[in-house]
Amino acid sequence: MWSRRDNIDYSLDRRATLLALFRGSASAMDACDADPYLKRAAKHHGEMTTRQCPVCKKSEMRELRYAFGDQLGQYSGRIKSLSELDEMQNEYGEFRVYTVEICLECGWNHLIYSFLLGDGRTRKAPRKVHTLEDDDWKPAKELKSWHLHEKSLRGH
Repeated sequence: MWSRRDNIDYSLDRRATLLALFRGSASAMDACDADPYLKRAAKHHGEMTTRQCPVCKKSEMRELRYAFGDQLGQYSGRIKSLSELDEMQNEYGEFRVYTVEICLECGWNHLIYSFLLGDGRTRKAPRKVHTLEDDDWKPAKELKSWHLHEKSLRGH
């Protein structure tokens, strides 16, 4: 990725967390606290690594990359593959990518590194496109009016 810059490596923080866990000053529940949604995302969208889990040593780790940025608009916060990131760096001015490692067995998860991508040109966020998610999250006012309409149809 030609535009990769502003790299932040979280390996020292990861090492400190593991050291605290192995010394007993942190519990396994604190270190292996992957949210069920994170584990599900890692299972279905994560990329396998050659690294083994540092906690349970049972399985290979999975990596997820999340892209965040104002210029991404409604697409900010989504999981992206390396090939998608390679395309995006030419389409957006600047966005940050966070890479997280996850163990599906024990729930260990940690931020590995983050970096900026993009060609540096300022752009407006893309226009919001209607998605199925929008139908699930109707404003309370719409839901209330629909509920009242439903009651009137039943004759209450």
